[in-house]
Amino acid sequence: MSTEASFQDSSISRQRPHFAVLDGMRGIAAICVVIFHFSEMVIWDYSKLWIGHGFLAVDFFFCLSGFVLGYAYDDRIAKMGLWSFLKARLVRLQPMVVFGSVLGLIAFYANPFGITPGYGPARMALLFVASVLLIPYGAMEERGRNLFSLNAPSWSLFWEYVANLVFGVVLYRAGRKVLVALTLLSAAWLCWTAHRAGSLSGGWSARNFWDGGARVAFSFCAGLLVYRSKWRPRTGLGFVGLGLLLFLALVMPYARGAWVREAAVVILYFPLLVAMGAGAVAGPKMEWLCRFSGELSYPLYMTHYAVIWIWGDLASKHNLASRGFGTAVAFGVLGMIAVAWTVLKLYDEPLRSYLRTRV
Repeated sequence: MSTEASFQDSSISRQRPHFAVLDGMRGIAAICVVIFHFSEMVIWDYSKLWIGHGFLAVDFFFCLSGFVLGYAYDDRIAKMGLWSFLKARLVRLQPMVVFGSVLGLIAFYANPFGITPGYGPARMALLFVASVLLIPYGAMEERGRNLFSLNAPSWSLFWEYVANLVFGVVLYRAGRKVLVALTLLSAAWLCWTAHRAGSLSGGWSARNFWDGGARVAFSFCAGLLVYRSKWRPRTGLGFVGLGLLLFLALVMPYARGAWVREAAVVILYFPLLVAMGAGAVAGPKMEWLCRFSGELSYPLYMTHYAVIWIWGDLASKHNLASRGFGTAVAFGVLGMIAVAWTVLKLYDEPLRSYLRTRV
C-alpha cells in the first residue's frame, strides 16, 4: 500500500516561486501507485509484477514532503506559530481524507463482486470515525488488518501528519548538524527495517505499523536536508527525463537481496532526484503539464482505493491472473484520473478555499 502527501499549500504557491518539475514528478508517482494497486490485486507476488516496486513511490512522496515543507515554512513557522501551521496543513490535507473515507464506506457496501463482511452498525461507525480522524485501527482481518480499512492509502497520511507535527515542534528550528545526525540515524533504522522485513513495502498494516515510521523518518529528514543544503544540480534533464528516472525505480526488477537495493534507492536515489527536480526548468507548455500533474496527484491518491477492493474481488471471481488484465487496468487508471480531477475541481479546491477564510 502506498502516499503520498507532499502537496504544497496553494496559498504558498501563489506567493512564492514554484518547483514545477517536482510537481510533475509527484503526479507520475501518484499514477504509478494507482497502477501498482490495480496490479497487485490480481497478482500479489510483487516479483511477478512489471511495476512491483510501485510501493516505493511513498518514500518519494515523503522525501518530497520534507523538501516542500522546508521551502514553504522554514522561514515562516516561527512567526505564524505552531497552531496556525497545523491549521494550514489540516485545511490542505484533511478534506480529501474525509472524502476518501466516505468513498471507501460506500464502496464497502456497494461491492457487487464480493461478500460484504458482517460488521454491525457500531463497528462500521467506529471504522469510519477512525478513518476520518486518521486513528490507526487494523480491525479487518480479511483486509490484512489494514490500518485504515475504508481507505488504505490513509496510512501514509497518518505518518505525514506525524512528520508535520514533528517539523512544527522540533525540525524547523533544528540546526544542520542535528538534522544530519537525525537523517543518518533514521537511515540506519530504515536499513534495519528493510533487512528485518526483507522489503520496504510495510507500514500499511497493524502487522508492520512501525515500518511506516522508519520510512517517513528517513525520507522526510532527507528531503528537508536537501532543501536546506540548497543543492540544485543543473542537468539537461527536464520533466520527461527526470520522470523517466523516477519511473525506472518503481519498475526495478526483483533479485536476491532486494531490500538492499530498495534501501539504496530510498537513501541515495530519491534525494538525488528531488534535488535534480528542484534544479530543473520546464518550458511554458511543459510547466502546464507539470502543474496539472501535481494538482491531480493528491485527489488521485486519496480516491482511487475506493474501487481497488471491488476490482480485487472481480479479478478473483474471473481469475484474471491467468488472463491478460492490462487493458482493464489502463481503463481503470484513466477512469480514476477523471474522477480525481472532478473531485479536485468540484470538492477539494472549493472546500479548501472556503476553509481558508473561516479557520
